[in-house]
Amino acid sequence: MAVEKENVTPKGVLLVVSGPSGAGKGTICQMLREQLPDLGYSISVTTRQPRVGEVDGTSYFFKTVPQVQEMIAQGELLEYAEVYGNYYGTPRKYVMEQLESGRDVLLEIAIQGALQIKKRFPEGVFVFIVPPSLDELSARIYKRGTDSEEVIKRRMASAASELTYAAEYDYIIVNDIAEKAAKKVLTIMEAERYRVARTYFIVDEICKAKHKEA
Repeated sequence: MAVEKENVTPKGVLLVVSGPSGAGKGTICQMLREQLPDLGYSISVTTRQPRVGEVDGTSYFFKTVPQVQEMIAQGELLEYAEVYGNYYGTPRKYVMEQLESGRDVLLEIAIQGALQIKKRFPEGVFVFIVPPSLDELSARIYKRGTDSEEVIKRRMASAASELTYAAEYDYIIVNDIAEKAAKKVLTIMEAERYRVARTYFIVDEICKAKHKEA
């Protein structure tokens, strides 16, 4: 007689990707989304001005400082940080709903925010993207052409100190070639799905089925 298994849906994997500005985390995350079409992606809120080509509600939710401060006060953000004079934050509701439904979620966020989430959600997977060198990082930021000279100097001044936070993450990926770096992150995701903490319910189901048969 066949024994019906209980319908158990494991929680999704929360993948948090951070790194210094210019390290290429945005490019890598875009590649992940293209290769994993079912991957949830949380759009952040920010108070900075839109860059050329960015669309409200697609790139970011562009808000005023008072609006974001109200969201913080109401507990609507899973994390938030002030970076180079602007607020960035992650809406809580979307992320938690997706994870509970079993869907993996990708967060591309600043280091401050990632460390906040690690304290509140240690079962997440935290990946730190680094450039091959600081010289390469500088070249990438200048090539991007979206920041003023003053902002670029500020970013480079903080890059060295930002790299020291890599020790707080689970994985460090050197982004020398974006395609290779993205492939490494995909490998990490595949392995993380089979961690005992995420999949022990399978063994539990087998044991329950055996007990019912007996």
